[in-house]
Amino acid sequence: MSLKSVTVLTTYLIYASIVAKSAMDPYKALNIILNPNGTLTRLSIPPQSPPSPDPTLPTAVLSKDLTINQSKHTWARIYLPHKALDYSPNTNSKLPLIVFYHGGGFLFYSANSTYFHDFCVRMANDTQSVVVSVDYRLAPEHRLPAAYEDSVEALHWIKSSNDPWLRHADYSRCYLMGESAGGNIAYTAGLRAAAEVDQIKPLKIKGLILIQPFFGGTKRTPSEVRLAEDQTLPLPITDLMWNLSLPVGVDRDYEYSNPTIKGGAKILDRIKALGWKVAVFGVEGDPLVDRERELVGLLQHKGVQVVGLFYQGGRHGIFVGDPSMSVKVFDLLKTLH
Repeated sequence: MSLKSVTVLTTYLIYASIVAKSAMDPYKALNIILNPNGTLTRLSIPPQSPPSPDPTLPTAVLSKDLTINQSKHTWARIYLPHKALDYSPNTNSKLPLIVFYHGGGFLFYSANSTYFHDFCVRMANDTQSVVVSVDYRLAPEHRLPAAYEDSVEALHWIKSSNDPWLRHADYSRCYLMGESAGGNIAYTAGLRAAAEVDQIKPLKIKGLILIQPFFGGTKRTPSEVRLAEDQTLPLPITDLMWNLSLPVGVDRDYEYSNPTIKGGAKILDRIKALGWKVAVFGVEGDPLVDRERELVGLLQHKGVQVVGLFYQGGRHGIFVGDPSMSVKVFDLLKTLH
């Protein structure tokens, strides 16, 4: 039996036990089927939105799709405020650059998913920024670190791109942002980018915006226990997402899942020296909130400039799904500009 077959079998056995205890089938809840070859059949595709590249249309934000790596089928959707076309890209009117990584437990969604497309449109318009939303490879077909590699590759692609829309971006004011699994990706891509600051010039990362970042660990946190049967993100689903996305043979205390393991990444000292600012958004109604607080505590301990912005109530995904909460993210961005 191959290693992949053993992994698939192990996955079934682990989650048969979880389902028996929780009376919940995470596969059914997510509407997916795990195939014998380790791929997923996704029985429902979230709504998608086309780009709006035509500058003659009365839209506040233009958008278009560009290929990053054809062999990996990775691409990005670029968002440009329409007002930027009124100015030459060679003037002092250049806009901040936000590189955004979508969420979805590493298994779902894309840069053209309506849920994230609408958020990026609002963000580009509200903050008057150029937004590059990266479409990375998904697990389990491409387990981590594939998404991290794609996300860093996107930074190298941006810095060498000749696309006229990107000429409106101020590469010296670049922020990496992600929501949920995308927040995990933004954090890890940031760690990797910190080791490559000379290679990604003229891109100059100023900070990380982590919106309810998806992290885990083998020991349950109080918020995970308190919200174990949360309707939005119950434990059987988060456990399954990790099992399908982490490298074969590791558990949730691996560095991709648990950023606090072994005292945190050594490269955080570099992030401190670079003066990056980090913001972590969370809500008390999210089972992941204690993980997010742990990350804030780690960064504080390492001397990184970090702010934790936590709100009462809420749910996982609220900062993207609820425009009134999205504004809290946009308002912070405007203070950073």
